[in-house]
Amino acid sequence: MESQLPRYIFGSYLHINPTCFDDLVNVICDDEIFQNNSNNPQMPVDEQLAIALYRFGHYKNTASTMKVALWAGVGFGTVPLVTKWVVKALCSECFCHSALWWSSDEAKAAANAWVEESSCPARQDGWLMVDGTLVPLFM
Repeated sequence: MESQLPRYIFGSYLHINPTCFDDLVNVICDDEIFQNNSNNPQMPVDEQLAIALYRFGHYKNTASTMKVALWAGVGFGTVPLVTKWVVKALCSECFCHSALWWSSDEAKAAANAWVEESSCPARQDGWLMVDGTLVPLFM
């Protein structure tokens, strides 16, 4: 997909750079949710991820099933189905253990101290701050 669209256009649709997108596809493509025992092949993982990311990056009417289906050239029922599959792959134990890094107590304490110094003591314990959702996709 990277060679088909300039980076800024790709990013405006999927809110991710093409290299990170390709890395994410490589990380989730072997998940069992994308495998089937049917004579009908499943939609390629990169297309499923693109549909899900498009939905995640848009809101209101733009993220509606109908609009996403028309944008992606798929049936209306395909949009929620592939979104569910992508979410299951991203929430799988395998993905979480390989890609999500939870901060140590020391890192959390340092972040709390920085927040207290940079803003106010009331915010030092944070809210959605050091939650460990950094996904290191570089190799």
